[in-house]
Amino acid sequence: MKRYLKYKDSGVQWLGYIPEHWEVIPAFVVFKEQCFRNKNLVEKNLLSLSYGKIVRKDFGVNFGLLPESFETYQIVIPGNIILRLTDLQNDKKSLRVGLVKEKGIITSAYLCLQPQNIFEKYVYTFLHNYDVLKVFYNMGSGVRQNMTFKDLKWLPILVPPLSEQKKIACFLDSKLEEIDKFISNKQRLIELLKEQKTAIINRAVTKGLNPHAPMKPSGIEWLGDIPAHWEVKRNKYIFREINERSETGQETYLAMSQRLGLVTRSQLGEQHLSTSENQIGYKLCQVNDLVLNKLKAYLGVFCKASIPGLVSPDYAVFRAILNIEVDYFEYLFKTPDYIAEFNRFSTGIVIGFFRLYTPDFYNIYSLFPPFDEQNKIVQYIKNESFIVNQAIATIEKEIELIKEYRTTLISEAVTGKIDVRET
Repeated sequence: MKRYLKYKDSGVQWLGYIPEHWEVIPAFVVFKEQCFRNKNLVEKNLLSLSYGKIVRKDFGVNFGLLPESFETYQIVIPGNIILRLTDLQNDKKSLRVGLVKEKGIITSAYLCLQPQNIFEKYVYTFLHNYDVLKVFYNMGSGVRQNMTFKDLKWLPILVPPLSEQKKIACFLDSKLEEIDKFISNKQRLIELLKEQKTAIINRAVTKGLNPHAPMKPSGIEWLGDIPAHWEVKRNKYIFREINERSETGQETYLAMSQRLGLVTRSQLGEQHLSTSENQIGYKLCQVNDLVLNKLKAYLGVFCKASIPGLVSPDYAVFRAILNIEVDYFEYLFKTPDYIAEFNRFSTGIVIGFFRLYTPDFYNIYSLFPPFDEQNKIVQYIKNESFIVNQAIATIEKEIELIKEYRTTLISEAVTGKIDVRET
């Protein structure tokens, strides 16, 4: 894409050289701080800033710290630009700039700016670029690094001629629509591949690998027909709960992750507990034990231990009392039918805090193929999963690269590194 013919030094380190005919103007010239209180609750369209987008929020839902009265909220109108410039020290990942597209109310903790004599979509995109570059993080004050309009007023804003601002905004609208559609299609493809992987696993662990195998009724309604040579056993005849406790707390601490399985804290990117005394009395597990997060059985959080270690005392540790391929049962217990069954057997007072207790787990029926077939099923699933996972990884890399291109394109357009006037 072509560049402008002549450039000049902007005088701002992170902006570099800019087109010769562009101006650098402080924020207070192009923005006016605005804060119209929602007196007498005249406006009830509740809005929120989420991932850099201004979105509607259900007025009646208690998410976060909502006040009893929304009279303290501010009224915003289309074209306003919202900045969440609080907690700059602790939160360096959030997108903090949003463009208002409908009238509503939003927390007064956010800064509301009304653009003046500048095209709203252009200057919003310019501030979005600052947001991505994390320019705001070194401008705040106070213990939590909060920022007000006073801190913002001298922020340099690049101002092309108005017609050029509109050209830039139009160009980016068109290009970003194409990019976002590409990303959306790729994300949908990933979801389809994940569904395919789930179907492969579900079919293999519940029906076997031979599509022509004779079938028989399992005797359990929710299990349906199963291969004729398979058995059905209650879990109490396959597993026993182990309640061995750590006396030193020195063993490797293992944490449960729905995505990664049973892994060390370092694999999760978390810090270990500060002292070994904190882990004394935790449950011990050995290789090939199955560990259950009793609170999350309804999510299929059943994981095989690949290394010995210790786990939360609130988890249940099960060890096989028959000759089994543990991976088979880990796959089995994560299928939709088993998750539904775990949910049905879980008990408690508050939804979300139901537990699957050991006697209830023991009473659930499990499919029981011959041992050699369990091995073959596991190997088949691993091979097929590898192929699907490789395809997903390739697509995720494509998405990552196109997102990087998206960020670069926005930055180059709003800082004049490319000339889009004739596109």
